[in-house]
Amino acid sequence: MQPEKEYHIGLGKGDIGRYVLLPGDPGRVPKIARFFDTAKEMAFNREYRTFTGIVDGIKVSATSTGIGCPSTAICVEELIKCGAHTFIRIGTAGGLQPEIELGDVTITTATVREEGTTRQYVPLEYPAVADIDVTSALRDAAERLDIRYHVGIGHTKDAFYTEGNTDLPLLDQCRMQWKVWERANVLSTSMEAAALFVISSIKKVRAGEILAIIGLTYKDEPIVARVGIDEAIKVAIEAVKILATKDRAAGK
Repeated sequence: MQPEKEYHIGLGKGDIGRYVLLPGDPGRVPKIARFFDTAKEMAFNREYRTFTGIVDGIKVSATSTGIGCPSTAICVEELIKCGAHTFIRIGTAGGLQPEIELGDVTITTATVREEGTTRQYVPLEYPAVADIDVTSALRDAAERLDIRYHVGIGHTKDAFYTEGNTDLPLLDQCRMQWKVWERANVLSTSMEAAALFVISSIKKVRAGEILAIIGLTYKDEPIVARVGIDEAIKVAIEAVKILATKDRAAGK
């Protein structure tokens, strides 16, 4: 028998919109909800906090995933059971390319699977790719709002403090690996996209990601300034409007 509420996120059918914004930090959820026309807190259990509201007549939710792919996988699995069909992760990241400045946003087309969670779903040969419609909507939203953005491949890791950590036993190996991603034109690094993209592809739902660049990983500076987050939120909400308009026109 299906439980009335999902075990971890504390939500059931009807509690959320089909469009869900996914920050990592529970504290960022009410900040996102301030951009809704109306908003109500629906649940707060463990790292999972949810507000649901209305944006231009569209029912939209924001749910925090916590840090990393394990908690993100749980969150996405349970949100899908509650009826979500479109996800946009709103996160923060470290830039891997010198042309990406603090406060810029990156829109992720696909991500390097340098984490462990998704390997328990599918082999590494399976790509972690964002939905093309969500990605296009994010790009169009950034253009519409005149927000500086970059589009390309991201990187998903498990360990945060391998950046700029000179006591790391694998220091030389890690520095060499970072250089590989830089030379391969990977834009930025964060900790959740691989789980979001892989599970969404398997479950036949849509997912995309927009990240505010708050650190310069290519300079061993993982956190410099908390900038660009409001811009990322605005782009994500505008993208939801674009997607919902197209979905209505298509009868979805």
